[in-house]
Amino acid sequence: AVAVLRPRDTAGVQACVRAVVALDLAIVPQGGNTGLVLGAIPDAPGAQVVLSLDRMTRIRDLDPDNFSAVVEAGVVLQSLRDAAAAHGLAFPLSLGAQGSCRIGGNVSTNAGGVNVLRHGMTRELVLGLEVVLPDGQVFDGLSKLRKDNRGIDLKQLFIGAEGTLGIITAVSVKLLPAPDRVATALVALPRLEDAIGLYRRARRDCCDLMSAFEFMPPLAFTLAREAMPDLALPMDPTHPAYALIEIAGSGLVDIDDLMARFLEGAFQDGLALDGVIAQSQAQAASLWAVREGMNMGQAQRGRHFRSDVSVPLSRLAQFVAEAEAAITAQLSGMVCVSYGHVGDGNVHLNVLPDQALGPKGVDAQILAAKKILNTVLDRYDGSISAEHGIGRLKREDFEARLSETQRALLTAIKGALDPGRVMNPGCQLTPTGAER
Repeated sequence: AVAVLRPRDTAGVQACVRAVVALDLAIVPQGGNTGLVLGAIPDAPGAQVVLSLDRMTRIRDLDPDNFSAVVEAGVVLQSLRDAAAAHGLAFPLSLGAQGSCRIGGNVSTNAGGVNVLRHGMTRELVLGLEVVLPDGQVFDGLSKLRKDNRGIDLKQLFIGAEGTLGIITAVSVKLLPAPDRVATALVALPRLEDAIGLYRRARRDCCDLMSAFEFMPPLAFTLAREAMPDLALPMDPTHPAYALIEIAGSGLVDIDDLMARFLEGAFQDGLALDGVIAQSQAQAASLWAVREGMNMGQAQRGRHFRSDVSVPLSRLAQFVAEAEAAITAQLSGMVCVSYGHVGDGNVHLNVLPDQALGPKGVDAQILAAKKILNTVLDRYDGSISAEHGIGRLKREDFEARLSETQRALLTAIKGALDPGRVMNPGCQLTPTGAER
């Protein structure tokens, strides 16, 4: 980029925006730079400036009685979670990158994570926003109200916009009572289809206390051990499929008994073959280590295709089977690794190419796998981005699936808020002749 600007406060962001506009340059906002779709990566070095929010790290207000907090965009997600915990509260957004991603980026990408099935996407946790607009003005919408029905909810325009309409400088978020009891279980399933039946039963038996329900293939154990050789395997790693389940609560609810009775019924009805319930926080962490280690193991195998798609929950298992079969039938030597969030239909169907093909061969296989996957996905009326956003990486696939009406609306919103095309040009939509 031409430069990296690092303002310390909202007034500094305003000054930066006005200076960049005066110099006829464009701005690429950047938070923790942990995104997976190149949304915060400049791609026109002579015409773009990176505006980093990494110095805006104040927690302006934490109100236990209102169950809310107001934080600046550069606050690291884990720092907010820790600050809430100190007051007996919780901010439920939970991501693999929570030690380095920042709240402004979480909101700008409408981040997902493992707790979406209980608490929703980031959008559901936002009460208000402060945004510096492309002309340097500030939209002050830092409301802490739960109910505010005064017309169009303007903050929603900026959530998920990936910095294309303005720069989020502060966020008002919901907090919740911190759960003081958490039960974690890893369950082996007869087949992936049974994950849907087990999830349906969990929604009935555990109600809204279920905070995570992940599915994994048996290959997860192999990949996790490759990344962490000392990892103790909690059960036989050769079953057809696995579910990692977490329920959490506080107060008078007996979470451990609830988990035990739920799994007892699942075993009686043949939905589960084997299972283990964590007896301590350390054991729970080791179960989650399989899920997290699987990602690390894939990375160690070299460059590979990572997807982030969603389909209707009722068709998840069918989609995985069809997509994996199509990829392996058309591309020899490819290894598919499908896992994700059962409760919201989010599948990460990743493909590991044969690294012996060399860089060009691997890139060709990755492109071919993406095309095959998207072709199957379209038949399921799915989404090419469940939780990672569009950025620059998925822009062409996103635009190819826009209706004329959708494109017209998006273009009109961009033109109204950012007529000079200052904010993150090339992210989400292809730059026009007017883009910088």
